Amino acid sequence: MSIRHLSPLDRLLDSVERTLAAVVATPVAHRPSPAAELEPVELEEPERRLSAGLMRVNHTGEVCAQALYLGQAAFARHDNIREHLLHSADEEADHLAWCAERLQELDSRPSLLNPLWYAGSYAIGAAAAVVGDAVSLGFVMETEDQVEAHLASHLQRLPKADEPSRAIVRQMQADEVRHSLAAQQRGGIRLPFPIPGLMALTSKVMTGIAFRI
Repeated sequence: MSIRHLSPLDRLLDSVERTLAAVVATPVAHRPSPAAELEPVELEEPERRLSAGLMRVNHTGEVCAQALYLGQAAFARHDNIREHLLHSADEEADHLAWCAERLQELDSRPSLLNPLWYAGSYAIGAAAAVVGDAVSLGFVMETEDQVEAHLASHLQRLPKADEPSRAIVRQMQADEVRHSLAAQQRGGIRLPFPIPGLMALTSKVMTGIAFRI
C-alpha cells in the first residue's frame, strides 16, 4: 500500500468529505454488496421490523467506525499508521453503503441520531490517537473484537429467511476480524481495565437506542 503525502489542507478537505458521506449522504461502495446476487425475499412484517432494526444498528455502528478511524487518523503520529487507518475506513465505508442499501430495501431508515453518534465517536478516536499509536491501534483491536461479537449475535437474531441481511453481516464480521489482526500486527496493545468494559457499556446503550430511533 503506497503512502499518500497530503498537506494539512488536503487532510482537512478529505476529512470533511468523509464526514459528509457518513452522516449526510451514502458513500459509494468499492466492493459489491454480498447480497447483490441474491434473490429478493418477502418477509412477514414482524420479521421486516426486526431486520430493519438490526440493520439500522449496524449502519449506526459503521457511522461510528468512520468517525473513530478519522479521529484516529487525524492525530496519528506516523504516516504509515495514518494511511492504515484511512484504508480501514475505506473498507468500513463499504459496510456503511451496504447497510444503507439494505435499509432502503427493508423500507426503513438510518438512526436519526447518527450526527450525535458521529461526533462522540470522532472525539473518542481522536483522544485515543493523542495518547499514542500503540494505544490507538489497541483501541481498534478492542473495538473490532467487540463489533465482531456483536455481529455474531445479529446472525443469531436475524430472520432465517433474510439471507440478504445475513450475507452482509457475515462479510462485515470477516472484515472486522481482519482489521483487528492488522492493528495487532502493526503494534496495537491490549487496553487495560476498565476501558474494554466501558466501551462495551457505551456500545450497549448506543445499540439499544439506534434499534428504535
